[in-house]
Amino acid sequence: MKWARVLLACVAAVATGGACADDTGAGSGKAAIIAALGLEPHVEGGYFARTFQPDHRPKVATPAGPRYTMTAIHYLLTDDSPIGHLHRNESDIVHFYHLGSPVYYYLLHPDGRLESAVLGPDLAAGQRLQLTVRGGVWKASHLPSGEYGLISEAVAPGFDYADMALGKRAALLEAFPQHADIVRAFTRD
Repeated sequence: MKWARVLLACVAAVATGGACADDTGAGSGKAAIIAALGLEPHVEGGYFARTFQPDHRPKVATPAGPRYTMTAIHYLLTDDSPIGHLHRNESDIVHFYHLGSPVYYYLLHPDGRLESAVLGPDLAAGQRLQLTVRGGVWKASHLPSGEYGLISEAVAPGFDYADMALGKRAALLEAFPQHADIVRAFTRD
């Protein structure tokens, strides 16, 4: 699998202080990752590709209808698409850090609490390799610096666009007035 070879080369290069590059003509850094993983623009910002859905298992019943037991994606924020805008999913999601610069998360819980976390490689600085976000929590992601940050997500029950809501600025400002700066920074309207 060519994408696996390119991704492993990127991991090795980044681990030794080098840059991610490939031999496909896609270039280096984010272009190489987008090409290697077949990523496309995501509605919330950044780039993604679904990597798994268990077609071999029966779907599970949810209040919104049948869903896969789990789905997974690669998700990439870049310097030209650095924000995953505020959105809410019905399913629980586990995020896994892979490569590049740290990715910041902002979580607005139904009780009004704001939680933040940083996915990245520097565990001594409090960065995490994994973050779990329960369904019903508003979340935004942000790449404040660097060319790219690559993560993966596992979603259970599996992701369906019918179960995702993009945040509307006016409604979120009304629901979370104490977090107006976060709402304004991570919504489009």
